[in-house]
Amino acid sequence: MFAIPGKSPVTLTPAAVRQIRRLMDREGAEGLRIGVKKGGCAGMEYTMETAQDVAEHEEVVEQDGARVLIAPMAQMFLFGTEIDYETGLLESAFRFRNPNVTDACGCGESIKFDDVETLRAKMDAARSSG
Repeated sequence: MFAIPGKSPVTLTPAAVRQIRRLMDREGAEGLRIGVKKGGCAGMEYTMETAQDVAEHEEVVEQDGARVLIAPMAQMFLFGTEIDYETGLLESAFRFRNPNVTDACGCGESIKFDDVETLRAKMDAARSSG
């Protein structure tokens, strides 16, 4: 839907690849579906779930055996994002380094994006330079 030929909408760090492959193996899943939804104090939140199938119009990103499925409405918000998996003493979690985020709440669970027109302009610029 919002894909740019030859350019992956998201990239995965080696730690994220390992964790996604573990989840896929454990759940017998086709991949990890990511998206965004309204919510939280900054306005939007990331969503993640293991997926048993690929839905129509989802962008599929495969990297070293890990598969990420991006919901159609989330594609423009996630374009250019690096997904990492960090392990700490108190928690382990996926982290999104997203150049489209303009603000985040103090807890880090909620984000705010550029407006839709700005995101479209960024994608159009990337298309024409690619």
